[in-house]
Amino acid sequence: MNIPRRVCQLRPSRVILSGIQPTGIPHLGNYLGALSNWVKLQKSAQPEDKLLFSIVGWHALTLPQDPAALLAARNDMLAVLLAIGIDPNRSILFHQDHNPHHTELSWILSCIAPMGKLRRMTTWKSRLAAARNSGSEDEVDESMLNAGLFMYPVLQAADVLVYKATHVPVGDDQQQHIELTRDLADIFNRTYKGTSPLFPLPTYVNTPSKRILSLKDPTSKMSKSSPDVQSRILLTDTASQIQSKIRAAVTDSIQGITYDPEGRPGTSNLLTILAACTDSDVIQVAKAYESQGHGTLKRDVAEAVEEFLKKPRAQFDRIRLETTYLDEVARRGATRAIEHSKVTMMEVKTRLGLASRVVHR
Repeated sequence: MNIPRRVCQLRPSRVILSGIQPTGIPHLGNYLGALSNWVKLQKSAQPEDKLLFSIVGWHALTLPQDPAALLAARNDMLAVLLAIGIDPNRSILFHQDHNPHHTELSWILSCIAPMGKLRRMTTWKSRLAAARNSGSEDEVDESMLNAGLFMYPVLQAADVLVYKATHVPVGDDQQQHIELTRDLADIFNRTYKGTSPLFPLPTYVNTPSKRILSLKDPTSKMSKSSPDVQSRILLTDTASQIQSKIRAAVTDSIQGITYDPEGRPGTSNLLTILAACTDSDVIQVAKAYESQGHGTLKRDVAEAVEEFLKKPRAQFDRIRLETTYLDEVARRGATRAIEHSKVTMMEVKTRLGLASRVVHR
C-alpha cells in the first residue's frame, strides 16, 4: 500500500530589520510600542530568520546634537535594548554608524532617487515642526530645512536594502519611507539588471502596539520632545516618580470609569496603560472599573506600571555600568552586520561598474 507523503510547506526565511534613534531613555510609549515588539519578533522568529536591530546614530544627526549627550545616549540605548531582552547572540544588535556601508549605499541610492518622490515625504516636515515647537506643520519655514533631514528617507532605505531586508517593523509614520524604499529597490533592479533582481522589495510590518498618549495632553502621543517631563514615564523613573506622574495625569470630572478614547481621552489612556502593563483586554479592564473613581484607577495604574518596569529598570541600571561588555556587544554586532552587508555592496558595485567581480560567502 502506498502511503502518501505529507508535504510540508516551509515559509521562506526572513531578514527582519528595524532601528531606533539614540535620543535618550525610552518612555513607556516607546517600550509598549516598538521595543516590546522587537522582543516578540525575536521570540517568534524561525531559526533560519535573520534579525537586525540598529541604533541609528547617523539619523540622529539630522537635528542638532550635543556630542557628549549623544555619546551617552548611544550607550544608554544599547543598554536599554539588552535590558528589555534583545539577545545579541540571537539578533544582530549594532550601532548603524559602525558600518560605513549604510552611508555608501545611501549615496548610490541618492543618485537614482527622484526629487519628486523625496518632496512628497512628510516626516522631515513634522520633525522640523516638532524641533521648533511649532503648532502646525503648515507653519514650518522650508528654508530652515537641512539637506540631511531632506535625505533622511534615502538613508533609511539604505539601512534596509544593504542587508536585503525582507520585513521592516516600524511605526505608521514610517510607512511612507518603506514605500520609497520599495521604489528605490525597484528602480535599481530595473536600471542595473543582472540574472535576477538584486534587492527584494521589503514588506512593511505593522506590528500591533498600544498607542500611549501624553499624561498631560491626552490628545497627543507620549513624547520625549515634550517640554513637560510630567507628560511621560521613563524606563528609569522610580516608583515614587511613576506614582506622582500618574496621580497628576489629566482625566475628567465624569463619574465612573468608561473607555471612550474620543470623549474621555485621559481616562481611556490610563485604561490603555493598565491593560498593556497587565497584558489584558482594555474593554474588560474598563468594565472592572466602571463603578470606581479616578483615584482608584490611578493608584492601580501606578502599581501596574511599576511592576512592569521594575525588572528592565534594574537590568538597565546594571548593564549601563558594564562599559566593557557594552563595547564588546557593539563590536561583535558591527562585525556581524558588516559581514552581511559587504556581500550586498560588492554586488551593487559590480552592477554599477565600480567592481569587476562579486565576492560570495
